[in-house]
Amino acid sequence: MKISKDNAEHYLWGEICDGWHLVKNQDLSVIHERMPANTSEVRHYHERARQFFFVLSGVATIEINGKEFILTPQEGIEVPPLTPHQVFNRSNHEVEFLVISQPTSKGDRVIVS
Repeated sequence: MKISKDNAEHYLWGEICDGWHLVKNQDLSVIHERMPANTSEVRHYHERARQFFFVLSGVATIEINGKEFILTPQEGIEVPPLTPHQVFNRSNHEVEFLVISQPTSKGDRVIVS
């Protein structure tokens, strides 16, 4: 079955950010996310999940273990398990990206202060 944002399971996070589950199973998760201008997620890590963030449009900043990386369209970065990270949209435009997690990150997130 073909999947897209139009027919994928949708959810809201961080009050105004969007996510669409493109693949949702225990072994693999692929989520298309949208962050409006000047938004961020909370700093956290995953105990088991390895993640790959891939920017589709806009500019995302991701802090990984204290170092910041700026991702532009068609760029991505991997985050190993147990590695604190946080995604920011510090621009005045929305950013859309894929988050690929193996295994799923559901129930695997630990908030870091």
